[in-house]
Amino acid sequence: MSHAHHHHQPTAAEQNSARYRETIKVTLVGSVVDLLLGVAKITVGFMSHSQALIADGIHSLSDLATDAIVLYAAKHSHQEADAEHPYGHGRIETVATVGLGFALIAVAIGISIDAIDRLFHPEALWVPGMWALVVAGISIVSKEMIYHYTMRAAKKFRSNMLKANAWHSRSDAISSVIVVIGLIGSMAGLTYLDAVAAVVVAFMVAKIGWDLAWHSLRELIDTGLAAEIVEQIRNTILNVDGVKTLHILRTRLMGGEALVDVHILVDPQVSVSEGHQISETVRQTLIKDYEEVSDVMVHIDPEDDELHIPNANLPLREALLAKLGGIWADIAEAKQIDDITLHYLQGKIDVELLLPLSVIAHDQAKGEELSRRFDRVADSLSEIGHIKLYYH
Repeated sequence: MSHAHHHHQPTAAEQNSARYRETIKVTLVGSVVDLLLGVAKITVGFMSHSQALIADGIHSLSDLATDAIVLYAAKHSHQEADAEHPYGHGRIETVATVGLGFALIAVAIGISIDAIDRLFHPEALWVPGMWALVVAGISIVSKEMIYHYTMRAAKKFRSNMLKANAWHSRSDAISSVIVVIGLIGSMAGLTYLDAVAAVVVAFMVAKIGWDLAWHSLRELIDTGLAAEIVEQIRNTILNVDGVKTLHILRTRLMGGEALVDVHILVDPQVSVSEGHQISETVRQTLIKDYEEVSDVMVHIDPEDDELHIPNANLPLREALLAKLGGIWADIAEAKQIDDITLHYLQGKIDVELLLPLSVIAHDQAKGEELSRRFDRVADSLSEIGHIKLYYH
């Protein structure tokens, strides 16, 4: 790396696109391996009479199908939202996954029924040949390699989707180990072991199908993120400078992405722009630190609206100033007010008035007298908390 480029921080878009490219690359390498292995296992399984190897071939093809979902998801969640899909296209992937999950379960049931049927008719049991063993061996080695390759990328980009895919590859390696045990047993004379291995592998395929379908179904009914991740998100938000506490933290999933809604409590006296800055920092921090989080809605509260009397019936500025103007008409100094700040807190409005220093001309007694006159105004209006005077 040349020194000129050394200080360049990749932008979010560049990171996103690097992540997208890497996800595509890793997954494509995996899919090519899955396709070749799937075809090889099923072909050799038929030729050398191993039911377990055929089941394992279907397992590889199920991996190929999950690879396809990952590729599709990467492409579509990468695709921007449009008018008809204002939240993006994440849910398309979810529905596709449910379908795939149920398809895998159906296939697994088919394999199991067939293998169990053969167990009851020993004359129908197949005795596998040597080639089956070779292919299963190749499968174990190559799938374990794919597992490590995918896992590296998953950790680098903190991608749950890739992590899940890596585990699929490893489960394929494990099912090939089961096949090898079955094959060796069958060739050694325990002819039923191959069919037993086929049933075990079928169960593994069914489990993948169930996990895919169940996870995605829960997502379709807006299940939130796992409790421990929500807890981590909560702590991350609380660590942002300016956030006093938070309440109402909600998450939901869309495809591989999570959306977060949160209400944060900030000091009621900060300016609108500072409050906005705090909320933007919360949003950016979560998107940066949590790979699954794609968007955050931050609602700013000046006080915990779960505890305090709501400010629902208080008048807005124009209506309030009209009322006040009438009441303080007899205070001559009121004409010189330069600025009025309103704070809506605890069911009342606190009013801050900014007056020119010349009004009291450093006369403290006069200042105190003026404060008292404005306090009387405050007392006469139930919605006013207190009126504070500032001079400049």
